[in-house]
Amino acid sequence: MTKGTEAGARPGGAVTLAVRDLRYETGGHTLLHGVSLEAAAGETVGLVGPNGSGKTTLLRCVYGALAPTGGRILLDGAEAAGLGVRERARRVAAVPQDAQGTLGLTVREVVAMGRSPHKRFWEQDGPADRALVVEALARTGVGELADRRFDELSGGERQRALVARALVQEPGLLALDEPTNHLDVRHQLEVLGLVRGLPATGLLVLHDLNLAAAHCDRLYVLAAGRIVAGGTPAEVLTEELVEEVYGVRARVGVHPETGTPALVYLPLPGAGTREPSQA
Repeated sequence: MTKGTEAGARPGGAVTLAVRDLRYETGGHTLLHGVSLEAAAGETVGLVGPNGSGKTTLLRCVYGALAPTGGRILLDGAEAAGLGVRERARRVAAVPQDAQGTLGLTVREVVAMGRSPHKRFWEQDGPADRALVVEALARTGVGELADRRFDELSGGERQRALVARALVQEPGLLALDEPTNHLDVRHQLEVLGLVRGLPATGLLVLHDLNLAAAHCDRLYVLAAGRIVAGGTPAEVLTEELVEEVYGVRARVGVHPETGTPALVYLPLPGAGTREPSQA
């Protein structure tokens, strides 16, 4: 069941995403080699793969921070390249790894920036805008930090504030680059659960394969700028694929509570093992 049909999700808003033969080159190096993928309205789709595989580059092309060298990105069938900056921002919100343009701002002010695509540049926030900010601060657990300077927060607190900024943007597609980075286990689960509960399509870059398996409807695996596998977590996360793509051995079972794949990694060959302590 995709998040758009789960109980409690607000109806409407989610957009479809289609990436067709996407290529990206810079400095004479090709970082994406004809990548194609799809996300249905309301799906949570994960991008996984080792460091340097092209996940963040692909995500940045989708939300418009990078201009692809070739290929197409379609949002509800419309060419993303043909959309203006504000129109694209009304449809796609991004949670990058590093926040720009936040120096000296409070958490409340950073979160309120998410309303900018919906307003003329001279417009002030109204009661409805302020209510959305308060709600987003509460949902991401940073309400008590609203008047703190954003650049004084811990990495995990900043990450949750950036998710709150994306929420008030009310996007049809939410693009998140390592949204669980710097978060403890509880907040990792809270943020990913929140993303799944939104009436928006989610495209997430994740390193933790167990989190990806538990919170994504489908996964795409990237290696060296190419899609090497795509499908449900159960279809994609096999022991053979993990060893081929990541160079590690793993045992893949079924989580007893969720029914999703659960991975246990084995020591690398030749790695020393610690003898159990004798009490």
